[in-house]
Amino acid sequence: MSDYVVLARKYRPSTFKEVLGQDAIVQTLKNALRENRLAHGYLFSGPKGTGKTTLARLMAKAINCENRTDDFEPCNACTSCKEIAASNSLDVLEIDGASNRGIEDIRKINDTACYSASSGRYKIYIIDEVHMLTKEAFNALLKTLEEPPPKVVFFFATTEPHKVLSTISSRCQRFQLKRQDSKTLSKKLKKIAKDLGVDVEDAALETIAFFAEGSFRDAESLFDQVLSFNEGTVTAEDIEKVLGLPSRALFEKLDQASQNRELAYAFELTEQLFNEGKDYSYFLDRMLDHYRTQLIETLSGKSYPLTALELQKVLEWILEVKESLKNHLLPRAAIESLLLRVIRIKEEVFPEQLIQRLTALEAQLQTGVVAPPPAPPKKLQIETPPPKPKPVAPPPPAPKQEVKPPPPVEKAAPPPPPAKPATPPPTTEIQEDKKDLVRYDTLMQFAAVELEGTLKRKN
Repeated sequence: MSDYVVLARKYRPSTFKEVLGQDAIVQTLKNALRENRLAHGYLFSGPKGTGKTTLARLMAKAINCENRTDDFEPCNACTSCKEIAASNSLDVLEIDGASNRGIEDIRKINDTACYSASSGRYKIYIIDEVHMLTKEAFNALLKTLEEPPPKVVFFFATTEPHKVLSTISSRCQRFQLKRQDSKTLSKKLKKIAKDLGVDVEDAALETIAFFAEGSFRDAESLFDQVLSFNEGTVTAEDIEKVLGLPSRALFEKLDQASQNRELAYAFELTEQLFNEGKDYSYFLDRMLDHYRTQLIETLSGKSYPLTALELQKVLEWILEVKESLKNHLLPRAAIESLLLRVIRIKEEVFPEQLIQRLTALEAQLQTGVVAPPPAPPKKLQIETPPPKPKPVAPPPPAPKQEVKPPPPVEKAAPPPPPAKPATPPPTTEIQEDKKDLVRYDTLMQFAAVELEGTLKRKN
């Protein structure tokens, strides 16, 4: 019975053509081989599982290959290629920078670098996680890297290039490998599944690619784990079971609960996650992806119960909870609080919404058409019986009035001259005063309704 080889090792690229998503870097390296412009130091940096060490090994094979193809690919059939692939070549030394980080380890490299290659053209050193070397070790390597012996090439790989001394990186050709998108990872997994004769749903591949976070190695390891769980067709439900992920149906129910204001579902969902032993961090990742997808499709014109602004607020809440969850004393209560806010989001009034309403009111004022404010709620009035009429006393008799003779008629004084009419204010000032008055009344009405009358009207 042969030893099993994990997918991450079995399907590691053996030629430059098999490297996905790093076209510019591959083209640059192949041009260096074609024009014989090899540098004495290369620094590959980038996220985990993007192919840093793989590119270093491919370059090592291509440099020492005895029968390179016309496209400057390693043949993978000569003795040098086979030894490098098996990691037992005397001319290609792979060193782990995390466990060989001291100055004594680097001195061994300096002492052996002066010896010529045993069978290949070049002597090659591949130092993985080079940022783990100590400052003294870097300084010890500096002289050899600056003036290396002939036919010696250094390849450095790191996930944290900022920790590499600038004196080292400045003497290397640096290549920044990018994180891969889900489509590229799914494409690689689909090719592996076809080669293995396994049926896999596209939704299952998308789920694996999402949680691989741009890493080929992580995606292949997760896929290897799923294949050990199920021998038949791999479905999205299989991925959820193996990885302990919440199903998509839970988020569909959450959308319905948000639309119907079912607050009790927040506690039901949290209870279900707790009883099934789901990881809250994975749950927040799936929740974040769910609402992020809705936001993207909403901006593209698709309709969802939540608006784009509400979806953006939900994403902000999820990120806040995810950041504080690691230090939260009661993570379950944090999840419940988050779900309650999501379900009650239609009751929230955001500052952006108030600004939009104020902008709309200003536009109405400019056009001269102001929408009437909503009528205040009617107060409950309790009907009371009318009071009984009191008896009316008879009026007293009117006193007798004496008749006096009329006073003598005097001549009327001449009327005063008519006063000059006051000059009326300009028409524009009157219109501006009216506009200011209407604007003031509108803002007071808005404050009375939206801000519950916290602003007082001036006398």
